Amino acid sequence: MILFMVYRTSDLMDKTKLCCVCFKCDFKSKALVTRFVAMVIAACVLNFHRSVGLLVISLVTMFFLVWDWMMERYGNWVWEELHPIKALLSRNWFWITWIIYVLLLVAVVCWLALDTAQRGTRQLVSFFGLLLLIFLMMLFSKHPFRWSWQTLLCGIGLQFVFGLLILRTTSGVRALAWLGKQAEKFMSFTDVGSRFVFGASYTDHFFVFKVMPILIFLSSVISILYHIGFMQWLICKIGLVMQVTMGTSPTESLATAGNIFLGQTESPLLIRPYISGLTRSEIHAVMTGGFASISGTILGAFISFGVDPTHLLTASLMSAPASLAIAKTFWPETETSNITTSGNDLKMQKGQSKNVLEAASQGASCAVGLVANIVANLISFLALLAFFDAVLSWLGGIFDCPQLSFALICSYVFMPLSFMMGVSWEDSFIVGELIGIKTFLNEFVAYQKLSELIKRRQAGGPEYMNNVKQYISVHSETIATYALCGFSNFASLGISIGELSTMAPDRQSDISSCGLRALIAGSVSCFMTACIAGMLYIPDLQCPHFLSAEFNNTNVTSSTQLVTCCTLLYNRCVYVCTSELLHLL
Repeated sequence: MILFMVYRTSDLMDKTKLCCVCFKCDFKSKALVTRFVAMVIAACVLNFHRSVGLLVISLVTMFFLVWDWMMERYGNWVWEELHPIKALLSRNWFWITWIIYVLLLVAVVCWLALDTAQRGTRQLVSFFGLLLLIFLMMLFSKHPFRWSWQTLLCGIGLQFVFGLLILRTTSGVRALAWLGKQAEKFMSFTDVGSRFVFGASYTDHFFVFKVMPILIFLSSVISILYHIGFMQWLICKIGLVMQVTMGTSPTESLATAGNIFLGQTESPLLIRPYISGLTRSEIHAVMTGGFASISGTILGAFISFGVDPTHLLTASLMSAPASLAIAKTFWPETETSNITTSGNDLKMQKGQSKNVLEAASQGASCAVGLVANIVANLISFLALLAFFDAVLSWLGGIFDCPQLSFALICSYVFMPLSFMMGVSWEDSFIVGELIGIKTFLNEFVAYQKLSELIKRRQAGGPEYMNNVKQYISVHSETIATYALCGFSNFASLGISIGELSTMAPDRQSDISSCGLRALIAGSVSCFMTACIAGMLYIPDLQCPHFLSAEFNNTNVTSSTQLVTCCTLLYNRCVYVCTSELLHLL
């Protein structure tokens, strides 16, 4: 009896201690929230216009916190109440989906016809290029006629909706332009550390001392976001959207969503405990997602090159659903997945850091290897390319063709592909060369050459010198930006196979068999994103000002911008005259 009383007393004391600890934690959380709300209110009272940004961030954060709390507490009850509606939809789901698909297709065709009447036929080239890429993926599918129409159509639909909202709506264009400026401003903080370490003349060695430190800074920031749990939360939400709309498994949806922010080596770590149990189609989808996107750190380096940040951010977002759609078409699911865990119950890999400072330090240390790897590969690839060009020039000289080079071969091989994506005929050879460099070397070399073309156009020099085109149009630059935005090259193929084989040694043969197909699917995903950008993007050419300046000039030189502006003016006049004529009739 005494022992029982002692046991009950000690148990009561433990529960009392636990309640006290919980009360203290709950009290601290409430106090912290109260202070934060008071700070936001005080800031709005002092200067509301200056505090709008803080207020918006606070409201969005509160909305998602309340949403997560309500779904955790009442989610099961809501689904039970909606079960009759779900059952009714399930019985007629086949006809409902096909009616929606047909209506969406009719809407896209009508919109495309009206848009073509106003802006010319270039959008039609991109549209038919998109259809051709999808047809080729279906034709050479691993299991023909086993693909999921829901995954394919919803993936392309999400891609198109993202592009339409971002590239065609006024609010979307303004929001993304603002986000691009904020990204550039955010990355400019790297200059403080670079100037302190390398001195005031650090920009003299632009790539090593200006671009590479951005990777270290962004890696540290992402490590901090990973430590506090924000990165996992955001990836889970995006993955859940793709899982519900596209009907894909939780693991492949989560890994694909992670590729928007993380690299092809980091995103599989999110699902590391489940890789051994994936089907071959799921392994193929995970690898395709890695090839079809770039990491947030690498994206920062490309922005520092002078590439438009708005298009890089859009490409990273649009390629995620495209990679899943193409992956599940090129290698349809024919097996039963061994992983039955729902998306909300997946155990994501967490960081090992114990506090924010340790997370920042670990992120910076991890980036050292990435920076060294990039620099070493660039030195090696550029040296090999120069040697290969010298050999080709020597061989070409034997046959009276000394200008033969790797770039020339790529320009002719990939020219039909670039033209199919909507690039103008005169620019298609240059864009084809960039695609070849990105595929056989890496995306860094390709973007570096694209940045040179952008700088030449912005400098306003002659478009042709010795019958050689010096730069490409804004529209072609945009399509090239989307087409190059991915890790789909042969060097990355070896990295992806090696990393996944290390995580799941028992699946090494399956991983190796998926590699080449995943590389092709990842490349096609980037090309599809470029086709949709070619359909939707309207370059701000400032044609009225440009045409008035050109026509007042005594020496008018033919250029891509002049031809484009004149074509737009002609199409607009034809559209207005036709509309007036129909109105009179």
